[in-house]
This record gives sequence, C-alpha cells and structure tokens, in this order.
Amino acid sequence: MVLRRLLRKRWVLAVVFGLSLVYFLSSTLKQEERTIRDRTLLQARDSEHRIAWKVHFNLGNSSRQITQCRNSVQGKTLLTDELGYVCERRHLLVNGCCNINTPSTTQYLCKSCLSNGCCSIYEYCISCCLQPDKQPLLEHFLNRAAEGFRNLFTAVKDHFELCLAKCRTSSQSVQHENTYRNPQAKFCYGESPPDLLPV
Repeated sequence: MVLRRLLRKRWVLAVVFGLSLVYFLSSTLKQEERTIRDRTLLQARDSEHRIAWKVHFNLGNSSRQITQCRNSVQGKTLLTDELGYVCERRHLLVNGCCNINTPSTTQYLCKSCLSNGCCSIYEYCISCCLQPDKQPLLEHFLNRAAEGFRNLFTAVKDHFELCLAKCRTSSQSVQHENTYRNPQAKFCYGESPPDLLPV
C-alpha cells in the first residue's frame, strides 16, 4: 500500500515535471521566434521607413482644397495643430486647425522651452519641435534611437507624430520613477534628459 502510494506520487511528479518542461521549451521557442520576427520586421522597416517632414493635407472631393489638421487633442486649454500653431481650445476651427486670425495663436512657440529641448508645457514642446530647423536634431535622434525607442518610433509616419511622441512624458523626465527631474521641463523633444534639480 505504501509502495503504491509512493509510486503514484512519483508518477504525478514526473507528469507535472514533464508538462512543465514542455511548457518551458515551447514558451522559449515562441519567444525566440517572436524576437527573430520582430528583429526582421524592424530591419525591414528601418530600410524603408522614412519620416515625412512636410505636412500633407487631406483633399476634399470639391474643386477647392479643404485642409484638415490633426492636433494635440488632449490639452484642457491649449492645443497645437500639425502646422505648429498653438491656440486656445476655443480658437480651434471645425477642421481641427488653430484659427490663425486670433492674436493669441502663435506658430512654433518655444515659450517654456529650455535650450536642451525640454519644456514645461506639452503643447509648446510640440510646437517648438515642429520648427523646420529641428529636423536635423530629430533625424539624429532617430538614427541613434535605442532598440526600445525604435519600436515606438517606427510607427510614426511624419514630423507631427514624431513630435507628439517625443514630447510625451518619458522615463527621461523622471527620477526614482515618481519624481520629475525638473518640474519646469517635463516634456522633451531633445535628446538630453532635463537637468536634475538639486534637492
């Protein structure tokens, strides 16, 4: 009776061990296949993926050109459109573009941005990043982007999308995962993280 119980326990342990080993091996192989596939896709995208540096407008079916703008959407009071204009939400036109006929609407606004490309206001970061003279800086960043960043930035189609992605708060802006390195420079389009403020 004791021998039978002992054999049954060993048999159960052997089955559990065998199933665990099969699961481990299949998971490892799947992960390896995914890694190879992702690396191949990434290399293919790198060779064919080019950022569109000029903004393209959607054309309507009418004889005249109708412009539609994408914008930063989430701002409570401010928005930035893809032409680099910053405006108050109430000055946003129905086509998604900022109304450039209002005095407060400004293009390529870097008002809260430091020389390292970090800004205290998200919309100003996007607007400043959209300046045509920022293209070499952004191209340099894309060429040097780490593997993790590269996966993110290969999904970006143009200058506007790149600036939206770059200006979002990233791990570069924080220390100890819960405190801003510099509360006045949370949003960065540049390569360098914000300067660490003394405690």
